[in-house]
Amino acid sequence: EWHDVGAMFMRVTHQIDTGDVQVLCDIKDVFVLCDPLFEKVCYNLIENAIRHGEKLTKIEIRGNVSEKGYLITVEDDGIGIPDTQKELIFERGYGKNTGYGLFLTREILSLCDITIRETGRYGSGCRFEIEVPDGRFRLGK
Repeated sequence: EWHDVGAMFMRVTHQIDTGDVQVLCDIKDVFVLCDPLFEKVCYNLIENAIRHGEKLTKIEIRGNVSEKGYLITVEDDGIGIPDTQKELIFERGYGKNTGYGLFLTREILSLCDITIRETGRYGSGCRFEIEVPDGRFRLGK
């Protein structure tokens, strides 16, 4: 199904107690062809940032057309993830909570040929990059 990415991120943000953390989303009228569980992906990324970001004050969600398709970035100003853990965080059972959130996030996205990786700098925050391939997104209503 086609899902409005910006609306989905904002909807899940209202389901999470963000406290004093500011959540900004500049994605408008971008639709992704994906599983309805994409909403869980959005939820996991925001909730994980709030839960593990420590000194977190803001989360920014942006998107732009890239060489491969459409790139969605979810970036925060929290503590970040050490380089040695950037792939481990996507493994089943790895992490400080249940160890399933980011594992399921990657699995859900892979069902639609969408990839995710973490490219932030430890000490400066997390940056998740979600690459939606050509043919799986559309701009406008």
